[in-house]
Amino acid sequence: MDDELDFTQPAPGVSATASAPFKAAQSRFYDKQVAARIFKAEGKEERFAAGQVIFMEDEKASKGGLFKSASRMYYLAEGEVGLTIGTRTLDTVAAGEVVGEMAVISGRPRSATGTAKSNVTSYSMDARELETALGHSPEFALMLASVMYDRLRFIAAQLALKPMKAGAAAREATVFDPALVAQLEQALPRSSLARYRQETIIMKEGQAGTFMYLVKSGRVAIAVGPTVVEVVGPGGTFGEMAVVDGSPRTARAGTLEETELLQIDRPSLIAVVKQHPAIAVAMLRGISDRLRHMNTLLTQ
Repeated sequence: MDDELDFTQPAPGVSATASAPFKAAQSRFYDKQVAARIFKAEGKEERFAAGQVIFMEDEKASKGGLFKSASRMYYLAEGEVGLTIGTRTLDTVAAGEVVGEMAVISGRPRSATGTAKSNVTSYSMDARELETALGHSPEFALMLASVMYDRLRFIAAQLALKPMKAGAAAREATVFDPALVAQLEQALPRSSLARYRQETIIMKEGQAGTFMYLVKSGRVAIAVGPTVVEVVGPGGTFGEMAVVDGSPRTARAGTLEETELLQIDRPSLIAVVKQHPAIAVAMLRGISDRLRHMNTLLTQ
């Protein structure tokens, strides 16, 4: 990926005010030319005849963890793919768009069935190929993350208006395992470590921010409107949107106990992902898990 690409700016020809919660190609940060180049370089070409099922709802990945997943994500060079859940039509994905990425990132079963509506030419990647792509082009992780954050913003805006039902519990969030935390800390400057006392506000809705945070020790509560949606413990992250697309904070965060945080800015994140692509995959998987959880809260 070219060094001059900046995913904090809208892709050429896309309105800065355009926003869609569910389709990557409608995100103001999605660039189909960049996606095509990466999929062609790292993935493989696949063709499907009209009417052919490409992937199935509830289709499970093979055993062996995220990087042995059988799931593939697809960039559509030609044709259209229809998405259905059960007998209900969900959406149509057109040429220039990406489909199936959530199953690859999360390693979880498919949430929909994808069927070719016409003859389709695509380029696909599995999780290993995605990790390789992120090592070569770490900015691609930020583009994928920005698409997912568009979805999170959409859900958060609705969740902020809805009180949590009695008995609903906040999710305990963990993203990085201890080995990845150690790799990340080793790659960051010593000045990136920050300490906070119990019951300290770290960020508020609407604030500008330049750092994302990884909890090294302690616990941080994340709230959207009246709802505490997550409790982030060691290995968990929050505040990533500021690093990914420069957007204002959409949630507030405060410590539940004495806490140590690793502060990570955008240049540091890109540099670390070049050395350790698995860090980007773990971050994307964390966003995917957050999306699933917040969507569950919204539909309760």
